[in-house]
Amino acid sequence: MEIRIELVILPVTDIDRARDFYVDKIGFNLDHDHTVSDEIRFVQLTPPGSACSIAFGKGLTDAAPGTVKGLQAVVDDADKVRAELVERGAEVSEVQDLAWGRFVFFDDPDGNHWALQQIVRPGQ
Repeated sequence: MEIRIELVILPVTDIDRARDFYVDKIGFNLDHDHTVSDEIRFVQLTPPGSACSIAFGKGLTDAAPGTVKGLQAVVDDADKVRAELVERGAEVSEVQDLAWGRFVFFDDPDGNHWALQQIVRPGQ
């Protein structure tokens, strides 16, 4: 049996602001931005190199904006990723060294919280 997570829905207040943040400041690829009807607009973005995408829009969720916490993605080099995000104008944390990896944290404009983890294995 295989189970793959391929899409996570984020609740946001301003679809265009969220789309621009994730594309311009975080560097996600814009896959879709479609208005299906007056009730549904679907925006899908994928982090570079990821098999899992995020989506937000109108009519996709009734969750309150900013309530998604604990989103985590894996990066090869936390320092390089942090530097690129800062260069793009994103507000991100300093790199934090923890026993289970090196992390950079950020929130989207609505407060959905992300962790970017560089996995560190003993001896690396």
